[in-house]
Amino acid sequence: MRLEDKTVVITGAGAGIGRETARLCADEGARVIVTDVDVEGGEETVDLIEDAGGEAEFAELDVTDSERVHTVVDEVAEEYGLDVMINNAGTGHPGGPLEELDDEVRDFVVDINVNGVWNGCSAALPHMKEQGHGSIVNVGSLASILGLPKQAAYSTTKAAVLNMTRTIAAEAGPHGVRANAVCPGFTETQMLDEYLEKRDDPEQAQKAMAEQYPLKRLGKPDEIANAILFLASDEASFVTGHGLVVDGGFSA
Repeated sequence: MRLEDKTVVITGAGAGIGRETARLCADEGARVIVTDVDVEGGEETVDLIEDAGGEAEFAELDVTDSERVHTVVDEVAEEYGLDVMINNAGTGHPGGPLEELDDEVRDFVVDINVNGVWNGCSAALPHMKEQGHGSIVNVGSLASILGLPKQAAYSTTKAAVLNMTRTIAAEAGPHGVRANAVCPGFTETQMLDEYLEKRDDPEQAQKAMAEQYPLKRLGKPDEIANAILFLASDEASFVTGHGLVVDGGFSA
C-alpha cells in the first residue's frame, strides 16, 4: 500500500475531492485526519472510511483561522507524526467582470483559497523540516494556469496557490520536504453544482461545458484524488514544485 503507516491531514474533506482523497488515502494504508468546517460532512467521511476498514479521525477546522489550523496540525504531529498535508479546502464565487465583483466576495475567496492554504503549509512545514521528510499537496485549479473569464478572484487565488507551492518546494527541498499542486479542470462536485444552479438551464450548461473538453466530459472526484495520491506518495519522490494538470485535455 502506497501510504502504509503514514499520517495524512486533509482540509475540506467533508465532500467532493477532499472526501474521495481521504477515502483513497485510507484505502492505501494511511491514518487520515479529516478536517472541515462542515462537521456533518466531515464525520460522514470518517464513517465511510471506518466502515471500509480504514483509520480516520475528524477535527472541525476553519482554514482561515490560523491559530486553530496550527493547533490541529501540532496535535496530530505530536501524537502520530505528520507525513502528508493536503490543502484541499477552497471556494468559488458568482461569475462576473472583475470591476463588478464586490470587495467582500473577493476578500472571502482570498481568505479561504490563499490564506487557508498558507495556514496549512505554515503549520505543517516546521514538523516536516524537523523530521527531514514530508509531502505537501495543494489543490489548485485549471485557473492556476489559465485566466478564466468572469472568475477574476478565483483565478487570482488559484494562481497564487501554484506559485506558493513552487516557493515552498524551493525553500523546503533541502530539508527533505516536497511540495506539489494538483490543478483540476471542472469536476463533478458540490461546488460545480452550486455554480451551475445559477444558470438558466443547469443541465444544458453542464453539457456545453463538457463539450469544451477533448474527452467530452467533466472530471470525477476520484480522478483528481488519484493524482493527489500520486504526488503525496513515495512514487513521486523526485517530483516537487510541480503543478499537475488534470483537466481532460482542456488546456491543450
